[in-house]
Amino acid sequence: MKLFTWLLATVALAFSTATVADELLIRGATVHTLSEAGVLENSDILVRDGTIAAIGQGLSAPAGAEVIDAAGRPVTPALFAGISVIGLSEVELEASSVDSAIEGLAAPYMRPEFNVVPAYNPNSSLVPITRVEGFGFTLLGATAGDSIIAGQGRMVRLDGGYRSFVGDEVLFVVLGSSGSELAGGSRAAQWMQLEQALAEAERAPRDGEPMLLTRQGRETLKRFTRGGTVVFKVNRASDILQTIDFAQRHGFKAVIDGGAEAWMVAEELAAADVPVLLDPLVNLPGSFDSLGARLDNAALLYAAGVDIAFSGAESHNARKTRQLAGNAVANGLPWEAGLAALTASPSAIFGVDNGRLREGAKADLVLWSGDPLEVTTAADAVIMGGRLDDMTSRQTRLRDRYLPESPAMPRAYIKP
Repeated sequence: MKLFTWLLATVALAFSTATVADELLIRGATVHTLSEAGVLENSDILVRDGTIAAIGQGLSAPAGAEVIDAAGRPVTPALFAGISVIGLSEVELEASSVDSAIEGLAAPYMRPEFNVVPAYNPNSSLVPITRVEGFGFTLLGATAGDSIIAGQGRMVRLDGGYRSFVGDEVLFVVLGSSGSELAGGSRAAQWMQLEQALAEAERAPRDGEPMLLTRQGRETLKRFTRGGTVVFKVNRASDILQTIDFAQRHGFKAVIDGGAEAWMVAEELAAADVPVLLDPLVNLPGSFDSLGARLDNAALLYAAGVDIAFSGAESHNARKTRQLAGNAVANGLPWEAGLAALTASPSAIFGVDNGRLREGAKADLVLWSGDPLEVTTAADAVIMGGRLDDMTSRQTRLRDRYLPESPAMPRAYIKP
């Protein structure tokens, strides 16, 4: 009963309001457009009806418009929070609040038709917690349950809307040591199962023939062989090469998630036009799949021409994805590439119109106190769809409740 009451309180605290204005002008900013226009010094951004109406110098503020003086501070697109289960998992140890995996239902079938999108809850406390830190979109991911084919997810804007999904569904496959237990204990068996599943997707079953897929599963998998995006969670270099070959033979648009040893096969990834979503903090052999992990993985991949983006901070700490980018820059990645890997690059990888500031684009942008790749920098203002966020979340409310600015007594004696 106490847990249920706590969950209700968490959901209630998740709701936040935003300032709604027909027009908004940010004046005198350093605008990182992430487009052909590059970085625009001392420039203004006019937002009208949820989109960017104009970017330039000396723009006039329309009557009634809210005006924000940036005073030279950086403005960027809202950031990408990586692959996450934001809105799908509230308390990881409470099964009733976790909707990202399918367990107990799949056997004896694989279930590529499983899709986490209908379970997304925009009122989750994690949505405003992530948004006030400058993150405006994430890729909802299906996590491994009963099968190495985890299921489908989709990109979503973290504006608190119920229908804020963008782009097409993405299929998630777990390989390497992480998926071995789901495929007979051998990565060779993983490829055997995937090949059988693809064969089933291309033909009708024979009477009495053991199958890995349901009819709906066959239709789903066949749809992805027509150029659909499949995210393969894989780290070992040899497994990455197998993934590239498998995707090319079956018509998938492959994306590598993890890629601890991706630098070892950077040329092959670039030649196959396969992007990598990586965690630049992975620098130690945490498993036999990542013996070759190193801190300059992102820099080496970028130098080889591989499209990169950042993921791996996990849902409850998605705000730390900025720290991942900063560490990648500290280890050789150009600064501009580090910011792009949080904005324009993931948008391009998954075919969505986010991550760039230009006229006509959705007004999802952030005003920062300083360099957005520095951990000491904070988001001073977050604008999603033209709405100025009130910058409150469950965490800020708890902070304000338990950390009064000028207590007459030490905190241990204060009763809220």
